[in-house]
Amino acid sequence: MNYYNLLSISVFFSDFKLSFVKTFIREDRWLQFLKGLGVTLEISLFAVILGIVLGFAIALIRSSHDKIIGKGKCRRFSDYVLKILNAICNVYITVIRGTPVVIQLMIMYYIIFQSSRNGIIAAILAFGINSGAYVAEIVRSGIMSIDQGQLEAGRSLGFNYSKTMFYIILPQAFKNVLPALGNEFIVLLKETSVAGYVALADLTYVGNLVRSRTYEAFFPLISVALIYLVIVMILTAGLKRLERRLRNSER
Repeated sequence: MNYYNLLSISVFFSDFKLSFVKTFIREDRWLQFLKGLGVTLEISLFAVILGIVLGFAIALIRSSHDKIIGKGKCRRFSDYVLKILNAICNVYITVIRGTPVVIQLMIMYYIIFQSSRNGIIAAILAFGINSGAYVAEIVRSGIMSIDQGQLEAGRSLGFNYSKTMFYIILPQAFKNVLPALGNEFIVLLKETSVAGYVALADLTYVGNLVRSRTYEAFFPLISVALIYLVIVMILTAGLKRLERRLRNSER
């Protein structure tokens, strides 16, 4: 190896070290990445909870409408209420799935929360409401996939519709849709990367901010990508473990 090759390697490692120092060490920028990660995880966690609650509630309303009323006529007052709720849920799902999550986030922040400009709450509500529409369809498909005989079996045991749904139908549906739910949560985590549109210092926003200040693109962007990758790998491993436990519980 000649002198020029050694010099090139030395220069490369010197630039590599300088880039690392500028990205993470100077001005304690690693703390900015840590805070950005905290914002991302906070938004994702509470948005997932909101999405699960909304999704399951809407799935129960829509599946109950299909099972109890279907295409038939309403006979009781509760049937009319269920039909109205189902119509509202259909509108909600159509609007949420038909508009970009970025627009929903900006509407939530710049219009609904215009006076307070609470970015964290606006982001949690926007991402949670968006996820709820997809969770609802996933859970509804799981409920509708359960054989009608299961519902009749619950009735024969003396359970009413609600108890049959919660104790017999939902546990089976949850096992069936767990992989799809896990995928939705992973998608939600990555969707939070657009939170910077409302000036939230999440992980992606911090990475881009550091890149603009250091004029170094490699470390900031690759670091953000790797952090997301690690989080997704942890979530995937946890979901696979949960699936195995659920399968073992059936034996």
